[in-house]
Amino acid sequence: MASGLVNMAIDRYINLVDSISDPRVNDWPLMDSPFPTLIMVITYLYIVTYLGPKVMANRKPFKLNNVLVIYNAGQVVFSFVMLWEHLMGGWLLDYSYKCQPVDYSQSPTAMRMANLCWWYYISKLTEFVDTVFFVMRKKDNQISYLHLYHHSLTPIETWICVKFIAGGHGTFSNLINNMVHVIMYFYYMMSAMGPQYQKYLWWKKHLTTIQLLQFTLVFFHSAQVLFFDCGYPKIVAALLLVHSTIFFVLFFDFYQQAYKKNKQLQAKSQ
Repeated sequence: MASGLVNMAIDRYINLVDSISDPRVNDWPLMDSPFPTLIMVITYLYIVTYLGPKVMANRKPFKLNNVLVIYNAGQVVFSFVMLWEHLMGGWLLDYSYKCQPVDYSQSPTAMRMANLCWWYYISKLTEFVDTVFFVMRKKDNQISYLHLYHHSLTPIETWICVKFIAGGHGTFSNLINNMVHVIMYFYYMMSAMGPQYQKYLWWKKHLTTIQLLQFTLVFFHSAQVLFFDCGYPKIVAALLLVHSTIFFVLFFDFYQQAYKKNKQLQAKSQ
């Protein structure tokens, strides 16, 4: 009886998802079900909050400078290629900045953007490595609530976007995020190259300002869909408003804390 109810519930879930999902992505890797992504997120949180710190407790931190340079350089290239693809896939050509529906056709341009959405989702899985490196280097102070919230939520969000809305208005958020990540990972790459490059990193505090600008742009861009109807789901636009607001508040709090701490340290040193 119980197993029959479970099977019925699963069948209803599958039928519901199939009826509203993007049929173009059904056979793509990791797109059949959300469970692999959820399992990866749970495993990530377990490793970086419990298993990793436990393993590293009595060990010296790893020196990973060369690895970090290569990894961050790779992320710069990856982000730049996705940025270019976002522009060439629509945002520099025929996408409307006021309201852009999802093109569910099999046209080359529509498929280019849909494929890009999938690669953007994959990029969020690769960013798990950021936190793993923090654990290996025993930089526990950098594994904040904001960091964990950001890295565990975005893979789930991007999976949903690929599954149901692979293209359209919401990809503006991806475009801006790729811009920010080109700058951010370039900074991390230079930081890992050694103390001789620290004099070129005076703009560190402006990274958070750029991220705050990112969420502000996404907020106002998403808000337009509530007033202009082009067929893009208003519920998705509303969720993007909530998402950008939450991240703005969290990043602003981080900025305030970091800025106040730096000012206090400077005052003590004088």
